[in-house]
Amino acid sequence: MTQHAGIFPTFFLSGFECSTFDWQDKGRRDLVDETQHARHVDGDYALLRSLGIGVAREGIPWPMVDRGGRYDFSALDPFIDAMNRARILPIWDLCHYGYPDDADPFAPEFADRFAAYARAAAAYVVPRVPGPHFFTPINEITFYGFMGGEYGWAAPFRKTPEDRRELRFALCRAAIAGVKAIREIDPGARMVQIDPLILVVPPKERPDLADEAERETREDTFFAWDVLAGLRHPELGGAPDVLDIVGVNCYSFGQMEFREQGPHAALPPGDERIQPLGELLSYAWQRYRRPMIVGETSGLGDGRPAWLKDIVEESLAAVRAGIDLHGVCLFPAVDMPDWHTGEWLHNGIADLVPADGDLRRVPFAPYVAELRRWQHELNRVTELDDDPLSDPVDLADIVAAAERLRPTTDADWH
Repeated sequence: MTQHAGIFPTFFLSGFECSTFDWQDKGRRDLVDETQHARHVDGDYALLRSLGIGVAREGIPWPMVDRGGRYDFSALDPFIDAMNRARILPIWDLCHYGYPDDADPFAPEFADRFAAYARAAAAYVVPRVPGPHFFTPINEITFYGFMGGEYGWAAPFRKTPEDRRELRFALCRAAIAGVKAIREIDPGARMVQIDPLILVVPPKERPDLADEAERETREDTFFAWDVLAGLRHPELGGAPDVLDIVGVNCYSFGQMEFREQGPHAALPPGDERIQPLGELLSYAWQRYRRPMIVGETSGLGDGRPAWLKDIVEESLAAVRAGIDLHGVCLFPAVDMPDWHTGEWLHNGIADLVPADGDLRRVPFAPYVAELRRWQHELNRVTELDDDPLSDPVDLADIVAAAERLRPTTDADWH
């Protein structure tokens, strides 16, 4: 008998890179196409099934399905069929850095347009996929604000802090409207609100920038979650059930040295300014007291197994400290290209190997072995049964493993 039922059927989750941004000088991009996820969708979901992963973040490409308020979701059908065959539960990503060409996020009607799309998307997928149903209305609102509002990498190609804050506010307004529209279709739908969990520190030679770095760490990082929770700008309609599940994205490059112009610089392993991830997780938990998942995490290249070890140990240390952690999402399931250079990052569970115009999926064996080790440690399944959705994770197993292993937080990234 389950002692403490979790939200999801498996503790380890995954997902597929699905950005649809209008990118600098390259125009509209579709990362599902670039990784050939659509071509390999059956195999991609079979891979997750064989790894005992029963939940996957999957995108709905808003720019490709919305034609001025008329929707064609038929391109989702192969994905829905594949996930149903594999019995994988989706977390539907409705806006992964991309919006239609004729939409303007700064326009007053943007939130209503997003809400109409979110309602239509929910109406399409909810009856076609067994529940419970999960959605991420707008992915990484905070980072989206930087990427499109201050760095100018993607549409709307703005380049000032003021533009970043305006874009972030507009995305928060749209996300809240989207949550309410989705729940018109499925009142029980759960939201997974994803944003990076970061630390920003001043340069060693610029202690005068300490206040700016601290403000970004403690204020900017949490602005979107605060608005969704109704802690800021309550006039927009945020509330704890709108924030719902807090998805924190954790990468090594999320701990950074402040730069006054442009993106900050990632701290290298061994830098004494690094803070243990477990402490950052606990800070987010104390702020919201909402169910949490690690929404994305991965190492790079040969460092993937060691990164997984660190992430799980830090997560378990945070569980011992009291956070309500429901899963760790190994993202992406298959490799993805660097947005800027196009080079493969080698951050997936499976690498992509070009062969005669195809991208073969080759699981990275040491990463898989480390996943298997943790599945055994946490008393998790290593392969899905015929009805994986019937039994949620017993979080008592996770707590028991945390108490048995007694990991402590540290700043060592191996």
